[in-house]
Amino acid sequence: MKIVIINGPNLNLLGVREPGIYGSESFSSFFDKLQQTYPQVDFTFFQSNHEGALVDKIQETGFEYDGIILNAAAYTHTSVAIADAVAAIKAPVVEVHISNVYAREDFRHHSYISKNAAGVMAGFGLHGYRMAVDYLLYRS
Repeated sequence: MKIVIINGPNLNLLGVREPGIYGSESFSSFFDKLQQTYPQVDFTFFQSNHEGALVDKIQETGFEYDGIILNAAAYTHTSVAIADAVAAIKAPVVEVHISNVYAREDFRHHSYISKNAAGVMAGFGLHGYRMAVDYLLYRS
């Protein structure tokens, strides 16, 4: 199984950015553990602070991969372009948020992506990515 994890803006700062909200572990460290936990999965990871680069990666992988785990970060609440890219591809997309977006500012309560996602994980910290992998494995 091939799964790509696509992270949006500011998630390159995990481990140092607001650890009270996002935790103290870097995504690189977490990704290494994820690969060890699921040796049967061929993982790819991509992070960008640029909306168009995220759209390009969704389009590039959305017809070849078995699943996409997408944390579009702030673009979740603003990007029709990312939502349209998710709607256009065949791979199932699981939307992930490290924090519970529904316990935060009102503008974070709306996702343009959720309508076209297979599911949403929010508020489980980095464990939400593992939950998304488990779902994609179960679904296959």
